[in-house]
Amino acid sequence: MSKSKRRSRKKFQRVDGRKNDELRPLTIETGIIPNADGSAYIEMGRNKIVAGVYGPREMHPKRLSKPNKGVLRVRYHMAPFSVDPRRSPAPSRRDTEISMVMADALEPALFLERYPRSVIDVYVEIIQADGGTRCASINAAAVALVDAGIPMKDLVASCAAGKIEGNLILDLGDFEDKKGEADVPVAYMPKLEEVTLLQMDGILTQEETIKTIAMAIEGCKQVYEVQREALKKKYGMTEGKIEENELEEEEPEETVEEVEEEEEDEE
Repeated sequence: MSKSKRRSRKKFQRVDGRKNDELRPLTIETGIIPNADGSAYIEMGRNKIVAGVYGPREMHPKRLSKPNKGVLRVRYHMAPFSVDPRRSPAPSRRDTEISMVMADALEPALFLERYPRSVIDVYVEIIQADGGTRCASINAAAVALVDAGIPMKDLVASCAAGKIEGNLILDLGDFEDKKGEADVPVAYMPKLEEVTLLQMDGILTQEETIKTIAMAIEGCKQVYEVQREALKKKYGMTEGKIEENELEEEEPEETVEEVEEEEEDEE
């Protein structure tokens, strides 16, 4: 009896030791592909993903273009060595499905009406997979689109929440994704407070579904801050600090000269 009670009271612990509402380590870098109009690299847990953006440019074949707005094309692909065992290099049905899901998640943030008869191509390559690749890919693609100079209403941040062993958790890893009871990927625009992607794989009660979505949105907000910092690092923070340092160095020299001139005028 005592042993069974101890087992039932045993506290749930995740495989990697994270708290239930804790994200995996997340880093994002921009401008890593020189030949692309915009690019980004993301590490989310052990996921390693590269995203490149090309365009807006003329659509080929032209019959696929739209006269009143641009087209967003996304190609999601997992490298053969990204998983164990190795997979076929040919695009799978899953790759095609996630490509469509990503396009639907990113499109609401773009002003595609400004680019009629044009196309914006987003290429995402999974170098190493560790569960939650669609969310990590959306995060990288959104940063790459900003890096390409494409106007956006807001950044799109994505994170998943789910359930394992009766516990609701944030940002599922590979093991939790495969062995868990439910997985709910969400893409979200924090400033506009709009959800652009909501999927669910598994079974949850109504109350659990509401809590899981709320948890995923909080995760998206945390991802959003990392995305902003990555872009600031390249376009804002570094340049601003350099300019401030230059001004601080120049100001004392100018004030000394002005004082000398004033003294000469007085004499």
